Amino acid sequence: MTTHPIDQDIQKARVLPAVRAIVIPPCPESLLRLQAIVAAPELDPGAIDQLASSDVAMAAALIRQANSPLYALAQPVQTVGMALTVLGLRPAVELLSAFITRHALQVRSPLLEHFWESSQRRAIACEHIGRQLYSLDPGLGYSFGLFCHVGMPVLVKAVRGYASTVTEALARRDRTFTQTENANHRTDHAVVGAIVARTWHLPGDVAQAIWLHHDFSCLHAEQFSPEVRRLVALGLLAEYLVHHHEGLEPSREWQQHGADCMAALDVSHDELNHWIDELYPAFEAVRL
Repeated sequence: MTTHPIDQDIQKARVLPAVRAIVIPPCPESLLRLQAIVAAPELDPGAIDQLASSDVAMAAALIRQANSPLYALAQPVQTVGMALTVLGLRPAVELLSAFITRHALQVRSPLLEHFWESSQRRAIACEHIGRQLYSLDPGLGYSFGLFCHVGMPVLVKAVRGYASTVTEALARRDRTFTQTENANHRTDHAVVGAIVARTWHLPGDVAQAIWLHHDFSCLHAEQFSPEVRRLVALGLLAEYLVHHHEGLEPSREWQQHGADCMAALDVSHDELNHWIDELYPAFEAVRL
């Protein structure tokens, strides 16, 4: 893993007592294998088939997605190979990445009941918007969207009282979500999420965007790369689209920073409304 400026921040954070006590799960072996497949010059369908077929639940997830109404097949697929043909290799890789991440960070908590469905929808939205903008690698967008809030299940499992903190943070209007987390636990899900991202060998720009995704002052801070700033802006647009789909009110952050994020990406309200309709079938098909 090459050095990135975020690694210095992570190194400093890791020695703080509040963070040092948090156990960061190791990168799953299956995700390492998937990353090796993706790093090859060309995606190898045989290698993806072999990886997915090595785990019954992974294979079932691919087959179930291929048989979803999104693809409207006349005859259901019954093998991983057939599912890969229907889904395409890149979407299959992304589905496997989401599946592996969810099952590596399983936490039984009512707070996280719909967490992974929303995370995958956010990832889908980030990738979709990235494709429309042409200026952003859709794969980076997907990874950022999927891992954006990954610090939350880690903290729920590792830190006593964190679930109550989330409830408090959502209700408070006098300070931000991360300010409430830091007041109660001396760290927050953005910091922990960035540590997970680097521990799991995600690109440095993705980890830095996760670290900054509640700090919208970074949109105008030139010490951060254009890619990082675009990812942060992209994340808030994706959250707005997911909230709309799930029948939730726009977040306070959207009300405060949505216009700034749209301007940063040169996105209009008409485009945003078009994406609501365009992403509906893919959002509906999310069933992990």
